[in-house]
Formats: sequence, structure tokens, C-alpha cells
Amino acid sequence: MKVRIFLESDRRAVIELWEKCGLTRPWNDPDRDIDRKLQFQPQLFLVGTVDARVMASAMAGYDGHRGSVFYLAVHPDFQGLGYGRALMAHIETVLAGLGCPKLNIVVRSSNVDVVGFYNGLAYTQDDVVSLGKRLVTDA
Repeated sequence: MKVRIFLESDRRAVIELWEKCGLTRPWNDPDRDIDRKLQFQPQLFLVGTVDARVMASAMAGYDGHRGSVFYLAVHPDFQGLGYGRALMAHIETVLAGLGCPKLNIVVRSSNVDVVGFYNGLAYTQDDVVSLGKRLVTDA
């Protein structure tokens, strides 16, 4: 897998990947999410390719206090081959290079497989409550 920065020509393939991986929700427009990411730290919007095919993605960020990762996806045909681990290792290296002291990841509590994936990468559950409030409605 080659990891590189997202290109506009990747948009359709990335959205299809997110849909295939069950990451999209009716209240989040993936096109708008991509547009928003391209306005802030676009160099942290990464894709993984195999034979020029987009088969992985991740949106990372760093606010000067904590790093984050959203939309980490690996196409089901490529899961279990270490690509998710490799993409996370790449993100951790990039964020550490920016001086990021800690990476926080939000995972739906019902997504047991993904929680297990992150546990396998030495991520542990923090004793926090995640709160949210929509400021912009996409739907």
C-alpha cells in the first residue's frame, strides 16, 4: 500500500469506500465533510492505494493539544492484511512529527470490531464522555 495525500480525483472512490465500510450517516454529507477537511489541514487527509486503487482513507487532525482520526477505512477486500495498521502508523508518525502529544479516536460504541482493532494498536479507552452538538445540518 502506498500512502499519499488525498487528491480531488479521489473523491468518488473515497466516498464509495466510506459507504462500503458503513461510515456514512444520513446526517453527514460525505461531500461536505471532504470539502470541510480540504479547508483545514488537507495534508492530513490521506488515502492508501494498491495498484493505484484507493482502498483506504483517513482524515487526521491536530489542534495543538490533541490529534484525531476520523473516517479511517479499509476496503473489506483488503481488511486483515495490515493496511489499517500501516495507515495508523503513518498517521502517528506524521502527528508526532508535528509535536502532537496524544491521539484521540472516537468510535461508535456498537462497533466492537473497530474497538478491537484499536485495542490491538495499544489504544485504550479513556475515562471520558464524548459530547456533541450539531452546528451545521447537512441533511
